[in-house]
Amino acid sequence: MDERRVQERKNFSYYMRLMDVDTQDPLGHLADISSGGFKLDSEDPIPTDKDYRVQMELTTQLADKPSMTFIARCKWCKVDRLDPFNYNVGFQLINISSDDKKIINRMIGEYGKAPKDEHIYLRRTNLW
Repeated sequence: MDERRVQERKNFSYYMRLMDVDTQDPLGHLADISSGGFKLDSEDPIPTDKDYRVQMELTTQLADKPSMTFIARCKWCKVDRLDPFNYNVGFQLINISSDDKKIINRMIGEYGKAPKDEHIYLRRTNLW
């Protein structure tokens, strides 16, 4: 595989829900995150190669606002290997404000944990 991870991805140890702003449907909850993208656990399959306006709920420890909104592209969606009634979904951040990027970095530091022997690769992109 010629793809390489640019940013270290960390599993996410705090439950955070993400919503599709346009439909107000839940997309899922955050499973892991890096400064360039994130993985969700979802009850429903999510169409790939589509951009979404995503609203992420925030904690008061991370920000002085209840949520943030950004554009993310669904890159892949597959059935969870342990739970066939759930899906793992990978998103790439497409458009996010510099202030919200700082919140993402704070999230990684506060709630992230290093993955256990897990190799996940993202194609190198210039996201910012």
